[in-house]
Amino acid sequence: MACVSRFQWHLLLTLLWGLKGESRYIQVKNSPADAMFLLNSDVKRELSEEQMYRRSLRCIDMLSIDGQFTFKADRPQLHCALFIIGDPEEFVTIEYNFVNIDCLGGDILKVFDGWIIKGEKFPSSLDHPLSTGERYTDICDLNNMGSITRSSQNVAMIFFRVQEPGNGFTLTIRKTPNLFPCNAISQSPSGQFTMIIPHQHRNCSFSIIYPVVIKISDLTLGHFNELQLKKPPPRGCGGTGDFVELLGGAGLDPSKMFPLADLCHSFHGSAQMKIGCDNSVLRMVSSGKFINRVTFEYSQLDRQKEKQEGNSVEEVCSPID
Repeated sequence: MACVSRFQWHLLLTLLWGLKGESRYIQVKNSPADAMFLLNSDVKRELSEEQMYRRSLRCIDMLSIDGQFTFKADRPQLHCALFIIGDPEEFVTIEYNFVNIDCLGGDILKVFDGWIIKGEKFPSSLDHPLSTGERYTDICDLNNMGSITRSSQNVAMIFFRVQEPGNGFTLTIRKTPNLFPCNAISQSPSGQFTMIIPHQHRNCSFSIIYPVVIKISDLTLGHFNELQLKKPPPRGCGGTGDFVELLGGAGLDPSKMFPLADLCHSFHGSAQMKIGCDNSVLRMVSSGKFINRVTFEYSQLDRQKEKQEGNSVEEVCSPID
């Protein structure tokens, strides 16, 4: 089994475990039998530009490819969710081609800008320009089909409830380029990424749902050349307004993770850290006064191997209250 396939299976199981038993959002009764197929990159290569990929949706499902997807209830489906993920440099767009649900009777079709599991959100409320309520789009409130919503990052999520057998909906999913990707969830346990925040007052988090080794090869923070900053701030990087922090945790929300390290001075070289938690995040905080840039690579951390070799990998994965 390829490494990517193992990651895809791990990712879906992680999401399903997080969703299980959370009645406020959805409850999971059956996991997809074809979970590894859902994100199979081979499907992408087999489709030409003229073709549109089509398939049916399950109550709990995940999509990473463009296409048209239809859900038709064969029995009342009360707690369903569709996770959508693109490459880090992409937005997700969703077009509603056909909707046949009973909104007045309690059916639901809502899009969330990001992912939310057991109340934990990605991006966190600290990293997203909209409030939590504004991040939901209720399709029952849209008067005309053909409407399109676009995510603010490479992930989006659809909650739906269809009670009448035979009812359902059809969606078209497309990805569009994001010239300055900010928040993102990686589809792979290994890779390389450059995050650039050009004169914007915002925070950006890159999340890897895996324990990893992160190697930062280049960090450019605009304030580094400012004459007034002649020595490190006395209490960490928070006082600088522009810095990078590494976080680890067991959940989805970066704001509830444990801070493991922070960097507030530019450098060219190599800085490495092992994060043994289920979720690893590199987060950049930007004041908007400068052009900030960080380049890093990441690879899967074998926790069992680390223990066998006698290496101590700090694993502080409990959420912060």
